[in-house]
Amino acid sequence: MASSLSPRFVTTRWSIVVAAGGQGDGSHARRALEDLCRGYWYPLYAYVRRKGCQPDDAADLVQGFVTALLDRRAFAAADPTRGRFRAFLLASFDHFIANQRRHDNAHKRGGGKTFVGLDFADGERRYALEPAHDLTPDRIYQRRWALSLIDAAMARLRQDYADRGKALVFDALAPLISAPSDQPYAQLAQQLGMTEGAVKVAVHRLRKRCRDLLRDEVKETVADSTEVEDELAYLLRTL
Repeated sequence: MASSLSPRFVTTRWSIVVAAGGQGDGSHARRALEDLCRGYWYPLYAYVRRKGCQPDDAADLVQGFVTALLDRRAFAAADPTRGRFRAFLLASFDHFIANQRRHDNAHKRGGGKTFVGLDFADGERRYALEPAHDLTPDRIYQRRWALSLIDAAMARLRQDYADRGKALVFDALAPLISAPSDQPYAQLAQQLGMTEGAVKVAVHRLRKRCRDLLRDEVKETVADSTEVEDELAYLLRTL
């Protein structure tokens, strides 16, 4: 079936989900949705924990929601005019919570079916490190979404360096990605066996590559490529 999407749409995980719309064989959309849920479940966990849910209840809600999202092919309701996965996911989760009856909790974590492996023990460890100040559930969701994107970009960036045998260089220079550009480089140059000028060039390239990868991560969560810069700017403001 020919796609009715605008030519501005790019082939990303989320655009695949939107394009499928629940029609025909949704196997590609399902895999894309699994990838997105696997990468961005933790902001939902932090969101519901900040609402006051205990760890086990929060884990049940998130796992149950992800299972229901995949089972019910909820991506059929995805609207290309509101094509940001971040917004779709939270709205769908709120709807799921509102319709969840107490006795459904007997079917723990999707009734024993786990389509997407989620490490809730790690999620709780991460939540314990969240700021103690009065972030609302919505604010912590947006903040954790932004940080999840950054984490994903940084993981890809480190893997790029590791593949080229430069993991130690990455580990040494990564703290400078978000540091002021006037940082002293002499000590790093000595540590890495590089000239100070070469270190400055390496940091510049590292920052540029990080920005490019972060844009790639954002692109995967919007349906229209024209939304990338606005979404990126919004998410960085949440930090």
